[in-house]
Amino acid sequence: MKEDRANDDKKANKFMLAKDETRTGASAEIKVIPTWAWVLGGVGLVGAQIAFDFFIGREPGAPPPWALPLLGLLVGLVVGCYLLLIGYINRDAKRRGMSPILWTIVAIIIPNALGIILYFILRQPLRTACPRCGHVVHPGFSFCPQCSYKLTPICPQCQRSVGGDDTYCPYCGTSLRSQAAPVSSPPTRATTEDAQE
Repeated sequence: MKEDRANDDKKANKFMLAKDETRTGASAEIKVIPTWAWVLGGVGLVGAQIAFDFFIGREPGAPPPWALPLLGLLVGLVVGCYLLLIGYINRDAKRRGMSPILWTIVAIIIPNALGIILYFILRQPLRTACPRCGHVVHPGFSFCPQCSYKLTPICPQCQRSVGGDDTYCPYCGTSLRSQAAPVSSPPTRATTEDAQE
């Protein structure tokens, strides 16, 4: 009965780690973009079309009439995507525990989209919630700072993180399966004499 419960706990811990991992795909990341960014992106797309059709097309030396809608669409898509990226950075920085106002300003002010590239290089990893108390924990934490719940398995000897399926610690070689039975070594004379008494 105890063995079944221990096996169930091991399976639960193994699957809990996989369940807590956030899988982010393109559709999940697009949902991060706020409504105001979508509206501004749409306005940028329509505004570029209007600018090319009504204002730039009437200038002397303007591109041919067949190119105006294509140029308006191209410029509109670039402006729209830029505004959507600004909105994404604003919300993504907040969910990663970074300053959303600072990173939005950096992305807008630094020219040639270098601010956007800088954000994607320097952004923090996504935070997760503790399975027991729900407190926000940073990736790499072994224990929850709120309730001391063990988030990842650690070696009892060197206190480093180890894999859930590891038999021995990859850092110090300590057996992780049973602490009562140490790594097989030949018995010494003193231990055999103690056992006979």
